[in-house]
Amino acid sequence: MVIQRMERIIGSIREESWDAVCILGPTASGKTRFAVQLARTLTQEWRPCEIISADSRQVYRGMDIGTGKDLAEYGEVPVHLVNIVDAGTKYNIFEYQKDFSKAWCEITGRGNFPIICGGSGLYIEAATRGYELYEVLPDESLRARLEPKPMEELVQMLKDLKAAKGEKPHNSTDWDTRKRVIRAIEIEMAQGEQREPLPLPKKVLFVGVDVDRDTRNARIDARLEARLEEGMVDEVKRLLESGIPPENLIYYGLEYKFLTQYIIGELTYEEMKNGLRTAIHQFAKRQMTWFRGMERKGVKIHWVKV
Repeated sequence: MVIQRMERIIGSIREESWDAVCILGPTASGKTRFAVQLARTLTQEWRPCEIISADSRQVYRGMDIGTGKDLAEYGEVPVHLVNIVDAGTKYNIFEYQKDFSKAWCEITGRGNFPIICGGSGLYIEAATRGYELYEVLPDESLRARLEPKPMEELVQMLKDLKAAKGEKPHNSTDWDTRKRVIRAIEIEMAQGEQREPLPLPKKVLFVGVDVDRDTRNARIDARLEARLEEGMVDEVKRLLESGIPPENLIYYGLEYKFLTQYIIGELTYEEMKNGLRTAIHQFAKRQMTWFRGMERKGVKIHWVKV
């Protein structure tokens, strides 16, 4: 079944003018193996391929076992946006979109074909849906001017800013607190400034790799045991010993949250392992929910079972 699907995917890529292929799926679905297999086949039969990672945590150096980089799996296939920033920093979606755009342009500029691979839905959409994202830094002078104003005036100001752009306010969370409404005004005012759009792929073939829930959970459990045996606890200890504060590792969630809490004494080993196992199962479910949401928004995902 996978071979037949792979043949159809390859046929579509060769016959149609796709800007990229995106291989997506939940954790432990086998998407990296599938993407590498596709890259090798296309390289042999058509033209060289390179993979761009769409994983929000594999960008960090030194966070290898916990993020499941498995770099050996790529072999001779070039991979981008892995190990590009130091652990402990807080890389964000705006930086990812810029880095992705640069990598995509370099790959296509060489005449090669980009294959996007990952499970971070937000990163995938930022790379493939043509969203214009704005990294709006805090404007302390603007905040100082807005702070004394009554809440009603702030809300009206935000409505006026949206109306000037032809938008209707639709996110009720904008009005929850003074802090939120001031931040929303800050963002709206910054977005009023013109910015050259980043070059991003406009025609992407989406291929989803999935397994049934029971198989996926069994893979997650087996992979967790293997990573613990491989030295995942020691990896987190080394990161802490390098000077990264515990709260910075906890910020990354999942493996780094639970293992840090275990190392600093907040959890027992069994509490850590059981809690982490459950959290990864829930994470995989949320990933699938995100991808189904993409489909509801009109994204056609061609699902394959592996």
